[in-house]
Amino acid sequence: MASLFDPLQAGSLQLSNRIVMAPLTRNRAPGAIPQAITATYYAQRASAGLLITEATAISHQGQGYADVPGLYGTEQLDGWKRVTQAVHSAGGKIVVQLWHVGRVSHTSLQPDGQAPVAPSAIAAKTKTYLIDAQGQGSFAETSTPRALDASELPAIVKSYRTAARNAVETAHFDGVEVHAANGYLLDQFLKTSSNQRTDDYGGSIENRARLLLEVVRGIVDDIGGGKVGIRLSPVTPANDVHDDAPQPLFEYVVRELAPLGLAYVHIIEGATGGPRELPDRPFDYHALKAAYRNAGGKGAWMTNNNYDKALAEQKVSSGEADLIAFGKPFIANPDLVRRLQEDAPLNAPDKATFYGGDERGYIDYPALS
Repeated sequence: MASLFDPLQAGSLQLSNRIVMAPLTRNRAPGAIPQAITATYYAQRASAGLLITEATAISHQGQGYADVPGLYGTEQLDGWKRVTQAVHSAGGKIVVQLWHVGRVSHTSLQPDGQAPVAPSAIAAKTKTYLIDAQGQGSFAETSTPRALDASELPAIVKSYRTAARNAVETAHFDGVEVHAANGYLLDQFLKTSSNQRTDDYGGSIENRARLLLEVVRGIVDDIGGGKVGIRLSPVTPANDVHDDAPQPLFEYVVRELAPLGLAYVHIIEGATGGPRELPDRPFDYHALKAAYRNAGGKGAWMTNNNYDKALAEQKVSSGEADLIAFGKPFIANPDLVRRLQEDAPLNAPDKATFYGGDERGYIDYPALS
């Protein structure tokens, strides 16, 4: 019977335990460049079996929030190199989450103030985070996007592939996670509410999944499937997305991913940061995993959303999940693995310092003595 604290081989990743630090946007990368405190932040949490970085833009066009990091410039890669060196020196493993936000952006964040891009010109009823000239952060409505022309999509696939190669070869990450969840670009293409195209990238399930699969297959060709994970959120309403029939859509997606030899599949159960069960959006996660395994998928199965120790242990010991991703608990508890192992009390996070700011609420949470 597996334990939460047992090691695991996930593709090319040899993990010391089954506890994963989920990606957490913190908005502390001015100029899209990870700072010295970023290296400290991740190194403090290196006892996790795996660290997944905050979502990181693959291109300037892919940026949707102020002061989030990127992977498309020399200074950005140098900043990340300092992070990976610090994590590896602390004995940890770290992958970077590859991000294109699509329509969840603002013209002030886009190249030359252009409109964000999306599968269809449908505005997301959600907000993004901006920082003004005085350094004050606030949330603002996203800008109306323009629909991508099919001729532009190969360049987006190329941006993902370039970012993945840069991450592994230049910044020395142990791998990458493709962010295809939470209503960002790849998820926008998947779901009917945001994709109303009539070309080869819209309409049928196969067409709506086409861009996602082109991205993942290209990255696997470049760096090997054992260094690649993917994050999916079948029913989360985050960033104003939904699909009319998520069960067949996501079962198709995981069956197509199965032959690629991925390190892991990362599933958000329910609403991101909210309820694990959505009565108006029922979904069978057991059937989803079975579809992946029955199609030959061998990657570790990672689950996420409002887990505590008891639920995490139950999922791992029963074999329902191989890895459990914890989000907010890692913000306030750099030594979360030890605290869970020893049933020690957890620090409470300061929500006022989640987004933007300095060391406070970032690298000053105390570890156990």
